Amino acid sequence: MEKESKEIKCIYKIERALIHGAISIDDAFNVALKELPHGFLHPKELNVQIKFDSKNFTLRPFPETKWSLEAPIIKLEETIGKIKVFYEHKLPPEDLGPFLHSEQKLLNTVGKRLGYFVLQKELAELYGDEEVFRQSFEGREENWRAVLDVIRKTEPNLFHRLLRKILRLLCLEEVKGAARLLNLSTIDSKVSTSKTEDENKPLRKKVINNYDEYIEAILGLAAENIPEAILFGKIQKWIKEDRSGDLIKTLESQDTSLSEISDAIRKYYHIAPEKFEMSPAAVKGLRVSLLRRFFTDHIDFINIAKEYIKITDFYSLINRMVFPQTSHGKLGGKSAGLFLAKKILERSSNAAGISLEVKTPKTWYIASDGILHFMHYNDLEDAYEQKYKDIEEVRLEYPQIVQVFKNSEFPPDMVKGLSMALDDFGSNPLIVRSSSLMEDQLGAAFSGKYKSLFLANQGPKSKRLADLLDAIAEVYASIFGPDPIEYRAERGMLDFHEEMGIMIQEVVGNKVGKYFLPAFAGVAFSNNEFRWSPRIKRNDGL
Repeated sequence: MEKESKEIKCIYKIERALIHGAISIDDAFNVALKELPHGFLHPKELNVQIKFDSKNFTLRPFPETKWSLEAPIIKLEETIGKIKVFYEHKLPPEDLGPFLHSEQKLLNTVGKRLGYFVLQKELAELYGDEEVFRQSFEGREENWRAVLDVIRKTEPNLFHRLLRKILRLLCLEEVKGAARLLNLSTIDSKVSTSKTEDENKPLRKKVINNYDEYIEAILGLAAENIPEAILFGKIQKWIKEDRSGDLIKTLESQDTSLSEISDAIRKYYHIAPEKFEMSPAAVKGLRVSLLRRFFTDHIDFINIAKEYIKITDFYSLINRMVFPQTSHGKLGGKSAGLFLAKKILERSSNAAGISLEVKTPKTWYIASDGILHFMHYNDLEDAYEQKYKDIEEVRLEYPQIVQVFKNSEFPPDMVKGLSMALDDFGSNPLIVRSSSLMEDQLGAAFSGKYKSLFLANQGPKSKRLADLLDAIAEVYASIFGPDPIEYRAERGMLDFHEEMGIMIQEVVGNKVGKYFLPAFAGVAFSNNEFRWSPRIKRNDGL
């Protein structure tokens, strides 16, 4: 059951209780109290309260708090009660305080369903024929239909996507009549295609005249030809995949910031996408989208990395990132290479049956457009002119640029993020490393062209933070140094838009017998293959 969507599983259990047996209104509300927590991220910390007809139904005996969510119980467009859920203490933020958007939809759906149940009971009592009402629902085999009915009322777009998948499943199973239904039109009845004699002519649009009959024809074929358990399992899987589709939309949109993407990753980490039976295409699509947004569009890197880096790997990554609220930056060449190198070693050693523990330094990352934020905050945009000056003039002016950068201030959001990083590192020595978008790529490694600085990281936190900010500013300034500018000019790369990511790495001792990727290890492209610099070291004398 872990594979099922928690919200849909919750709705399904409540629905089963309401359509099987002549339960009372009080019993129905008690079922909702019991099952609702399982549709939320933190069920053990959740309390549920239902108010109806001057009665209060409560799951646990603790007082209401400000971390709450509620929905009305609606009967014929009239509010007749209320469902409220709340947490006893503060929890990590999601979409709506500690709650997800999908959890609000779940609450709204259950409120409508309970209102409909109350209406049924009232009508049955009015006409004295409760048994007829009960039998109209009891004994139905197609419980998946009840789930689809709820989805159709609450999320029509999701319903149409599920319907399309059901029809494709029927066609794959070669069910008689399915191909004819598929040929009639697309499921959403808006646009379809058909063959014409001339391929250069626009395709004819098809429109279904009676869409309700078309839906019933598809669902009827499914009920007759696909076992209930199989079809219900498919629907659960498709809903999971549909959620991953929402994450892909977030990743593919050019308007979404790193902050929005990070929030989406945290949300999907809770349902652990790769633990479920998602299609290989859905998994690979998510991996590629994440690699593009966080690391690079370089196709050679993506072709290799998508086979080794998992979706859930990005969860640990975003929890050690510093970026402006509106950031659209990446992590740079060194960060990409080291991150991938570790995953290749881990997966390859596991596949070969070798016991190999790969150690990498604890690392925090500053997104590449952090430098743009820093320069804009201090009105330093005139430094971009340096790359078009005579190289001797660049060499002469560089020391002054370094001092200007080191005497500039960092935006408050970056200072806050770096303060958190220092709390994580403690007082261990640090290395502040450049991770330019142009570093470690095919034909341009930029080895040694940008600064990487050691920090003792000792003393009061205020001093350690000031030293860290000073080092980052100096690494930023190294973009405008004579060596990288001359290197770029030799390779026709002066017009390339330069951004500088930063890696802040902890320097600690390594245990005997452990393999590790040291702080100055890097991975670069060379002749479409990966080049390692330096080689992996082993600290056991071999």
